[in-house]
Formats: sequence, C-alpha cells, structure tokens
Amino acid sequence: MSKLSATAPLIHAGAEVTNSSFGAFCEIGPGSRIMNSTFQDYAYCDRLSDIANTTVGKFANIAALTRIGPTDHPMDHASLHHFLYRSSYYWDDTADDPDFFAARAARRTLIGPDTWIGHGAIVKPEVTIGAGAVVASGAVVTRDVPPYMIVAGVPATPLRPRFTPAIADRLMALAWWDWTHDRLRAALDDFRSLKAEAFLEKYNG
Repeated sequence: MSKLSATAPLIHAGAEVTNSSFGAFCEIGPGSRIMNSTFQDYAYCDRLSDIANTTVGKFANIAALTRIGPTDHPMDHASLHHFLYRSSYYWDDTADDPDFFAARAARRTLIGPDTWIGHGAIVKPEVTIGAGAVVASGAVVTRDVPPYMIVAGVPATPLRPRFTPAIADRLMALAWWDWTHDRLRAALDDFRSLKAEAFLEKYNG
C-alpha cells in the first residue's frame, strides 16, 4: 500500500491546518502551519512550513522552513501592532477587525505546478511562481517568476532558465501534471531515465 492517499492528506504531527483543502496524495510536514490555502494533487510541504492565502499547484515541492504568502502588518497606520486588528485579545468589549482579515485573505499567492521552493525561502503575497520554476534556498521572492526560471537572492532575481524556451513551451503544452495517476505510473520509468527533451520526444510534447 502506498504511503500517501488519494482521499485524504497525510498531515504530520504538530501541523496546524485552518480553512484549507487538499487534493490527492498531498503531505503536510511536521509543525507546519497552513491557513486559507489550497493544495492541489501531489503537492507537499516539508517540516515547519508556514503557508497562508496560497494556491499550491500540482506536484509543488516545498522545502522546510519556508514562508509563503506571509501576512503584512498595517504599515500606513499609526501603529503596526496586533491590537489594531486582534483587538479582542486585549479588550473584552471589542471585536477583531473583520475587514483587515478579509483584505489579508484576498491577497493570494500562486505556486505553479511542479515547482521547487527551496529551504528557508519566502514568497510574498500576490506573487505567482510559474510552472516548473525553482526558488533557491533563502530567497525572498517579491515579484512573479516566469515558468521554468531559477531565481535566487534577496530580493530574488533570475539566475537562468531551466530549459530553452522551446523545451519549456513544449513542457507547458504537454502539461503532464494533469495526467491520471495510472498514466503517471505507466510513464514512471521514463520520468526516471529520460531527460526532458527525450521525454518530450517520446510523449509527443
């Protein structure tokens, strides 16, 4: 029997999940915190990931100690502090600020399919990471990343594309991440042994 399930995510000890949904074969690492997010099929995060207000695409690979969609404090007000919006924590006669939390939740981050977010990376709100892109360890991503681009640094800047534009376009057109579970299994040996261009030749990408 496989370790992951098509019907329920594997959520490890100490993980906190709030208002989030999961596709098939997803995994949430120990001590992670997931809020207002969607994990599509086969996506996973390693230990101590903090992910909020994010759509995580199919086959996304998220390393440990990452922060995706981190929420911001109200920098244009007289104070940055929690008491502005978590007011019920401080006074019995007032409620939290629902408009503030709604605005936070609306600032969605999008992680594309088959991406790799490296150890300790941060991806800011309202950023899109394109399909097949790689975010290097420790990077802080403040702008959209094109498909199949490798970015690194603070703030993150492009290092190089993973593939030529022609191969990247063919991979996007093939969209193997939308294949059925059985088709993925049938092609497993080729995924393991063939480089991208040879894989594309075999599967008419």
